[in-house]
This record gives sequence, structure tokens and C-alpha cells, in this order.
Amino acid sequence: MQTLDFDQTVESIIESDDRFAAESYYFLRDALDVTHRELKKRHGQDHQAQHVSGRQLLEGIRQHALEEFGPMSLTVLTEWGITRCEDFGEIVFNMVEHKLLSKTDEDSREDFRSIYTFKEAFERPFRPQKPRSVESGFSKGLKKPGTKV
Repeated sequence: MQTLDFDQTVESIIESDDRFAAESYYFLRDALDVTHRELKKRHGQDHQAQHVSGRQLLEGIRQHALEEFGPMSLTVLTEWGITRCEDFGEIVFNMVEHKLLSKTDEDSREDFRSIYTFKEAFERPFRPQKPRSVESGFSKGLKKPGTKV
């Protein structure tokens, strides 16, 4: 689909359903491209024609958001009105209804239900690792500072 057509269609979607920012549709399109490329790398050249499942797309979305926005991923998605996996399902089906994407008979909004929590998906990768206890080092025979040998 040409960019102008995509732009106009996204505008049309937003006019009828303004729950999600226009940027979310562009982001989802990019994440789908990233997902296709990743699946093609893993499964070979013939993957191009294969269908991407809701679960696969959500994983691609997660990876793409973390690469693009880093620790700001959750903030950016929330700003766009996206706070859970199901919201991406709504965006996908808005795009299907407006002929920006296609679906199989097996595809449904349920495919996007609670695959991961946003807190785990977009905050956890940036949390500090649990520090190793100082005491655990001493139990392995390390000398405590200030003690005589």
C-alpha cells in the first residue's frame, strides 16, 4: 500500500475510533515488518508468504518497542492509548476492517488476550539486577574488610 493511501486510511480510522494515536498504526506496521524479517531469518526465505499469528506479532511488537524506545517504551505506548496486549488486537482489527491488513478465518481478537503484562514486557528489561549479597561472598571464604588474616 502506498504511503499516501496508508496515511489517508489511518486518518479515516482515527475519525471513527480515536482510542489510539495515529502513531500506533505506523508503529504496528513497522513492528509487523520487523516480525516478518525475524521469522524469515529463523525459518528461511519461504516464510515471506506465511501468516503472522497474534502471539508472534505481539513478540515482534515487544522487541521493536524495546529497540525503538528503550526504557521509555511503556510511556510512549501509554501516551498513544495502548496499555495492554488487547489494545494491539484492536488496532490490528481496525486495520483489517480498513483493508490495511488481512486476516485468516482463525484470527480473532482473542489471539491478543493477556499474552504478557506491559509492566513485565517493557519495564523488567531495564530493572537493575538483584545485587549479590556481600555476605554470600564472605561465606565463600572471602576476608571481611578490617579482619586479620
